[in-house]
Amino acid sequence: MTEEIGSSNNKELYALLHVSPEASDEEIRKAYRQWAQIYHPDKYQAQQMKEVATENFQRICEAYEILCDENKRQIYDIYGMEGLTSGLELGPKLNKVDEIKEELERLKRRKEEEKTAANFQPSGAMFAQLSVPSLMAGHGLMRIISMHTEIQSHVSKNNVIAFGGTLAVKGSVGSADANAVFRHQLSPASSIEIMASAGLRGLIGVQTSRQLSRHCNATMGLAMSLRDGSINLSNSWNRQLSPTTNANIELSLGTDSSIAVGWRKKDEKMAAAGEIRIGTSAFGAEARYTRHFSSKSHGRITGKIGSTALELEIGGGRKISNFSSVRMMYTIGIQGVHWRLEFHRGAQKFAVPIFLARHISLGFAAGAFILPTTLYFTLKSLVFKPYYRRREKQQALENMEQTRTQVQEAKAAAEKAQQLLLNVANRKRNKQSTTNGLVIVEALYGNPKALKSISNPEENTDELASQIFDVTLPLNFLVSDSGQLKLHEGVKKSGIMGFCDPCPGESKILYVKYTYGDNRYEVEVDDLQELILPQEEHRI
Repeated sequence: MTEEIGSSNNKELYALLHVSPEASDEEIRKAYRQWAQIYHPDKYQAQQMKEVATENFQRICEAYEILCDENKRQIYDIYGMEGLTSGLELGPKLNKVDEIKEELERLKRRKEEEKTAANFQPSGAMFAQLSVPSLMAGHGLMRIISMHTEIQSHVSKNNVIAFGGTLAVKGSVGSADANAVFRHQLSPASSIEIMASAGLRGLIGVQTSRQLSRHCNATMGLAMSLRDGSINLSNSWNRQLSPTTNANIELSLGTDSSIAVGWRKKDEKMAAAGEIRIGTSAFGAEARYTRHFSSKSHGRITGKIGSTALELEIGGGRKISNFSSVRMMYTIGIQGVHWRLEFHRGAQKFAVPIFLARHISLGFAAGAFILPTTLYFTLKSLVFKPYYRRREKQQALENMEQTRTQVQEAKAAAEKAQQLLLNVANRKRNKQSTTNGLVIVEALYGNPKALKSISNPEENTDELASQIFDVTLPLNFLVSDSGQLKLHEGVKKSGIMGFCDPCPGESKILYVKYTYGDNRYEVEVDDLQELILPQEEHRI
């Protein structure tokens, strides 16, 4: 997966000099002078040490040259090293900051336009409704089958066009319709859509949206039916109540006027939504709650009540690959008992509702819920989990094999860089030890699973051990004279001098065990998380 522009991937030079991405020029110069005192080749007589110093001194000089040049630093912060070594260089004629920013934006827009020019986004859905009662009565299993497809394309930065169509068959009766939508971005805050549909639901219409404020937007639409000439006016308002909660009001005036009030709340672990709708011919309310058990699985419960519905829906879904997921729902209500199976692949969807029974029987309803639930958890524990564990292990081994040479070279370079830090790191450690200051006892950087396996000899294998790198020495070197250590937020720790990436492509953490005063401490932080030592909350 490619890194986004301006991501933490473009912070390695800051890690190398051990400065914040917001560091001033003076702070960068100070850091450069400190590192230059350690790695200047003239300080070493032995040829091997001189070669190591020369290699790392060149890295430090390159980082300093880029970060102290305002033009180069802006390019690096946005595009990374690629922006400095490829066709994204700005050239010598751009001397003013405004000119640089303008050129950067132009280059960024050009890349976005190139990306969207060929960006066709197809989506589709296939719906096949099955009926067990119909089959038992001798009328066949299939009741309804329909297919819908749509292709959306960015014809320019501000214009989007979409074409779609639907085919449906119910019994021996078929229907079809086609639609087209043209969307134009009038400004960063407003857009307009023109739509047309031909077929069973033929209509033409226009819709406009506008961002009224930072937390509020509104949409207004006007549509006319091509069948009876009726006109429908719709309005909706959406308001962000908090970072995780939105509320909306919808008003529709026409042959079937209605008003609806709803809300949505979503965070990392749950999502909830509710709506109340009152119309001239019907009314109803719906509430839905989704719980994410992990990054791959979730459960959902939905309740509906109204003039035409009274039902409860329970189910869940699971992600089976990066682009695919499956879901199964169980529904019981006044219309009977249903199962619903769904398969999602990218923007494609395949849904199979299965109508089980028209009349509700307590035993049948309970069995229709318990049977698939038991089957799922049995397959999950006996088939799915073992399979995914084997696949993840195999993928990790393949990744290790592909990057083995790269990791070995990176570890060798980091160990050489540590050799030149040894004397100063030991001197700092001894000084802190005599004053009961901050002493790094042990620091390990690498794969979280590999770090946890250290305490379990049965799981500790050579493969896992190779995904850990000892960084005790460079952290002792980075301890300040005042007995403090800070690693900056948003900067990958693998870029710190004396560190390396022992498991490319895998998540990483830093484990640190240290002493301060007469107390012992330990802490774990993620790769991009800030670390400040000492802290009382780390005490053990």
